[in-house]
Order: sequence, then C-alpha cells, then structure tokens
Amino acid sequence: MDRLFYRPKDAAVVLGMSRTAVFRLIKSGELHSIKYEGYRLVPARALLEFARHLEEAA
Repeated sequence: MDRLFYRPKDAAVVLGMSRTAVFRLIKSGELHSIKYEGYRLVPARALLEFARHLEEAA
C-alpha cells in the first residue's frame, strides 16, 4: 500500500469487493473510516486490520 488514505471505491479494489460492500462495512463499523472536508476516507491501516480480522476468523 502506497497511500495513507483510500476513497471507498479504491478501498473496494484493494479488498477485492464492491463499493457497496465497503460502504456496508463502514456503516456497520467493521471498517473504520473518517470524513474530511466532505470526503469519506478509509485509512490504509484500517484496510490492513480488516484483512487481518478476516484471516483470523477463517
């Protein structure tokens, strides 16, 4: 990962899922995000933590 923050559509590409699925994860609190000047951003750290959580649950 080369960026600190990802827009939800880019986070979806990184995670290999749809943009809608990413928004569902954000809404449910499973994926951390922030809002900055009207933009929804997902920290790269949150993507790594979410992926780690998925691996542990498998």
